[in-house]
Amino acid sequence: MKSKLKSLLAVIVLMPAIPLSANAQQTFQHTITGEDLKIMDHALPEGRDTPAVKSFIETGKNPYNEVKGCLPRGEENYLSACSGCHGHLAEGKVGPGLNDGYWTYPKNTTDKGLFETIFGGGQGMMGPHGADMTLDDHLKMMAWIRHVNTGEGKD
Repeated sequence: MKSKLKSLLAVIVLMPAIPLSANAQQTFQHTITGEDLKIMDHALPEGRDTPAVKSFIETGKNPYNEVKGCLPRGEENYLSACSGCHGHLAEGKVGPGLNDGYWTYPKNTTDKGLFETIFGGGQGMMGPHGADMTLDDHLKMMAWIRHVNTGEGKD
């Protein structure tokens, strides 16, 4: 009995040291329907293989957050893709503001959740933007949104 217990204990202790997968990937789900977004099937081919995208796909955390060198490109992407509805400073117009602590979809407080809403769309006028820019540019744009946001929601 004691040897079985010791063996079981050894397995439990050693389990975290055994990698489950060399390339574990997050599952990204549509904000409203919960369907798998299959981002690699729908994303533009360019910009998929950057270190930042690879890290984000595995962790769901945006490595560009508060990286000053990424913010100008993120702002440029935001101004061309989002400002018509969300305002030039993310203050909100037809769409909700993105620069305060309120999120229409609470999951947007996480980088993964914000990405899912932008990539796959939400309700009403918030359509999918997955094919509008590269995955790398999505991450830079999200970093800019996090930069101007004054509330909660920084992973």
